[in-house]
Amino acid sequence: MKLKTITTFILIISALLSINGQSLTLEECYDLAEKNFPLVRQYDLIERSEDINLSNVAKGHLPRLSVSGQMTHQSDVVRIPFSMPNMEIPTLSRNQYRVQGEVVQPISDMFTTLRYQRNIVKSDAEVERKRTDVELYQLKERINQLYFGILMTDAQITQVELMMKDVDAAISKNKIAIENGVALKSSADILRAELLKAEQKTIELEAMRTGLAETLSIFIDREIDEHTTLQEPAEITVSPQILRPELQLFEAQKSNIQAKSKMIDAGIMPRLNLFAQGGYGKPALNMLEDKSDFYFIGAVRLSWNISNLYTHRKEKQQLRVNQNAVDLQKDAFLFNLRINATQQNNSIDKYQKIIEKDREIVKLRESARKSAESQLEYGTVTASDYLQYINAEEQAKQNLIFHSIPELAERHTLKTTIGY
Repeated sequence: MKLKTITTFILIISALLSINGQSLTLEECYDLAEKNFPLVRQYDLIERSEDINLSNVAKGHLPRLSVSGQMTHQSDVVRIPFSMPNMEIPTLSRNQYRVQGEVVQPISDMFTTLRYQRNIVKSDAEVERKRTDVELYQLKERINQLYFGILMTDAQITQVELMMKDVDAAISKNKIAIENGVALKSSADILRAELLKAEQKTIELEAMRTGLAETLSIFIDREIDEHTTLQEPAEITVSPQILRPELQLFEAQKSNIQAKSKMIDAGIMPRLNLFAQGGYGKPALNMLEDKSDFYFIGAVRLSWNISNLYTHRKEKQQLRVNQNAVDLQKDAFLFNLRINATQQNNSIDKYQKIIEKDREIVKLRESARKSAESQLEYGTVTASDYLQYINAEEQAKQNLIFHSIPELAERHTLKTTIGY
């Protein structure tokens, strides 16, 4: 159902305050609060962390360099188990040393492991972004409370001011009645006392508005004073489609689990590498030559760490458990959301029915008060009787405010519950 215009009181105060002050909408408050909230800087940190991690993963394509050396004294060495006449067979020294460098270029990892590692880094960052989205979205509920609290207070202040005008008019008419001798002088005191009570209520409401406005100012980092107009939110139609950021968080978590699952599968695959070794040692590659020399080896290496098979099945089971946990969290979230949405829809329907009756009551109370006002001038009703009519009309109009603004707030709360 389309949103009805809230009340004439908010329109009046909006017109009065917009003359000299700034104007704010609910959507503007949402945007300002989100930009001003400290957590918004988390996005930049997430992006920087993602860039660093992706850069580190990309270095996995580069050759792996290592340098090693050793010096040994052996209890025995390789010997030829026979002798030949007229030939001296050299014997290796028991003191040996070797210094070498090795370069390994991954081949298979470039197409499997590194790609999966990159996907995990990206999915980790996306989960953090979506989690930040959820936390920032919760700001809307707090902004709603403050924004509609100020609207409620403004409407009450306006209504009290209108009531004070009626009392002022009654004082003028009562003065005429006193001068004509048809009313007692004490009746003027009764009316002035009622005027003072209204002024007290205005002071109380203005203090309440100041507190709400100062809190909202902190959220949006913009000054809100008595001249600032908070516009009545536009008509809305709440879509049944749920667009809460929590749903995107759940999907990001599931994508992250899938990326980790592929990484586990890659861990049990054989590895193909190119490698080259070069060094200087005694002996070199010729083990039967007892002298120092340079040497070089280049080859293709195929390795398979089958120990990863021991834990592969359990690790996959754990990921399935994690994914089921995410599904359960999603189901619980949607379950609670539907309950809240149902309660809010029922509350909106209740307010609509009450507001219809409020409008009828206001018309009747206003008509009765106007009739009594004309009688006050001629002394046919006392000041006390007239105040009863004013207070009855005032209470009826306050009831309309107390129902109209919560109905509007409930609609936007429902919109926040469903998502934008």
